[in-house]
Amino acid sequence: AGGKNSWALFLLMLAGIVLGGFIGTLTADMPGFAWLNYGQSFGFDNPIVLNLGILVITFALNIKITIASIIGLVISAIIYRFL
Repeated sequence: AGGKNSWALFLLMLAGIVLGGFIGTLTADMPGFAWLNYGQSFGFDNPIVLNLGILVITFALNIKITIASIIGLVISAIIYRFL
């Protein structure tokens, strides 16, 4: 993509994933749109804790990919293409 900013693509895709996940969460209880919240969650079940006496660092990562977030990702890629 000649002259297009890769940060713009990254931010658009991140926004698409977040908005898609939000829409999927909102439609989870709606009978006709509950399929948008269908997905898979992966990451750490228990957070990793590093106790250094004075400082305690907790690391946890959990990612949930839903149909709505995939649709949001595709829409953001299409929007970027037309920018």
